[in-house]
Amino acid sequence: MGRWWAGPSWARHTLGCVTSRVLLDAGVVTRCRRRVHLEHDPAMADAPQAPLDPVGAQRKADAVAHRQLVAGQLAALAGDDWTEIPTGADVSAADREAATLAALRAGARLVWGAQLPRDFDGGRRGGIDLLVRDGDGYVPVLVVRHKVTDRGAGARTSPLHHLVHLAPGGRVDPERKVRPQPRDQLRLAHVQRLLQAAGFAATGRATGGVVGMDGDVVVWHDLDAPTWPGGRTALDEYDTRFADRLAVAEAAAARAEPLARPSRIVECRRCPWWPTCEAELTGGRDVSLVVRGEDAVVLRKVGVDTVDQLAALDPTAEPPAVLVGMPFPDAVVLARAWLRQLTAIRRVPQVRVPRADVEVDVDMESFGDAGAYLWGCLLSGADIGEPHGYRAFVTWDPLPCADEARSFAEFWTWLTRVRDLARRRGLSFRAYCYNELAENRWLLASAERFAGQPGVPRIGQVRRFIASDAWFDLFGSVRDQFLCAHGKGLKTVAPLAGFSWRDPEAGGENSMRWYRDAVAMDGGEPDHSQRRRLLEYNEDDVRATWALRSWMSSPAVQDLPYAADL
Repeated sequence: MGRWWAGPSWARHTLGCVTSRVLLDAGVVTRCRRRVHLEHDPAMADAPQAPLDPVGAQRKADAVAHRQLVAGQLAALAGDDWTEIPTGADVSAADREAATLAALRAGARLVWGAQLPRDFDGGRRGGIDLLVRDGDGYVPVLVVRHKVTDRGAGARTSPLHHLVHLAPGGRVDPERKVRPQPRDQLRLAHVQRLLQAAGFAATGRATGGVVGMDGDVVVWHDLDAPTWPGGRTALDEYDTRFADRLAVAEAAAARAEPLARPSRIVECRRCPWWPTCEAELTGGRDVSLVVRGEDAVVLRKVGVDTVDQLAALDPTAEPPAVLVGMPFPDAVVLARAWLRQLTAIRRVPQVRVPRADVEVDVDMESFGDAGAYLWGCLLSGADIGEPHGYRAFVTWDPLPCADEARSFAEFWTWLTRVRDLARRRGLSFRAYCYNELAENRWLLASAERFAGQPGVPRIGQVRRFIASDAWFDLFGSVRDQFLCAHGKGLKTVAPLAGFSWRDPEAGGENSMRWYRDAVAMDGGEPDHSQRRRLLEYNEDDVRATWALRSWMSSPAVQDLPYAADL
């Protein structure tokens, strides 16, 4: 079964010759470098942190419940081949590590909840949902609560029950293609290195599996395949990232010169360390408050560290650095707007939005990857014999459910009827949404999933609609005609038009919590007050796009400062 006791790291740990090196888990390779620093800086031990938001806490609870469900299915299939490592508040990490080591030495077929021996030489620690015996060693399997495949072909999969009887690797699936989930592969790579350090990795190509939200198959990843940019493998990418994060953590732990400085990125909004970083960035008027990510990095390299320095540059001159997030002139003007505390400015002299005689504003509500439970519409414009105002096409059966097909079909049938009525009267028609990625995703996915059911359009019909002038993404107009200092989300820009939401907690993430209560996802009775709350929230969203579009079409939009004037 391979080397069960030959790993030098484990031997040194057992003999008490433990180094003082920090040990990192798999999460660091997808984590902000500055966060890694703060997590290992002794001086930050008592620094205030933002509490975990209720939505994030619920996601974690859902993920735990999903893993438990899959574990129950596998345990029933495996019988005596199943070994589960004890967990709980009274079980220490060292105890779990020892129990895992005993199971692996005994050659257990399937080991659930493994806590692998710490790799003191490599600076790693961690566990994995499942280890599967393969020949002379083990391969790791993750259980996650997100989709890991899409319709298509080419993914290598195995039914869950094959884990008990067949070696990992799977078959080429004619109905599924891999959905890119880089984080999953990097987590598998971390465990692969732990297995190698302890002497328990299966020989041959490094392989890891993922059981996704559907919980019916394992999707296998070849971690040695050159599938990453530049021909790198998942292990190559992991090794590079991990070495960098380890250096950052060790410098922080040693109170040495920090290797990572704060910089605003998308991840900041959910990071517990944001209060610390925000205070430092705002105090220093850091350039990342205007331009994020790599653009902030390249500007700092040429000496543009602050918003003030960026605002002082000539937007018509040769850029000091090549930016990828936005054109250089836009970055300069946006910095000037930020200094003037302007939420938005016009990029163009005259703002234009395509209008129609008959208009429908559309907003969809989904619950993660489970489905779309609500299609809300606001009809306005010329009289076509159809009542104006808001209407909702909704299912309150917990997703995923068969009734979702009915609500989607009713939405599509109504939308098509409105479009046809307008045409018969010689009137123009246009439907609007805000940021079409979500709506387009569920328009296409619903047509595909419920194909052939009454009222459900063919996917070709949906594609033609999406590509037509009848479907318009208002977000694109905002992006192209405004510069927004605080983001371009609907909740940020609609107030420019004087619009406000009735619910002070209105937001997509909060709606996830409301939906759980509305359908009694966690047991008990459905909360009808939360159903009303969701309907009002959805109605406000479509009324917000109408208000924003109306304002953009009115002379009032000219009151917004023009970029050239700054």
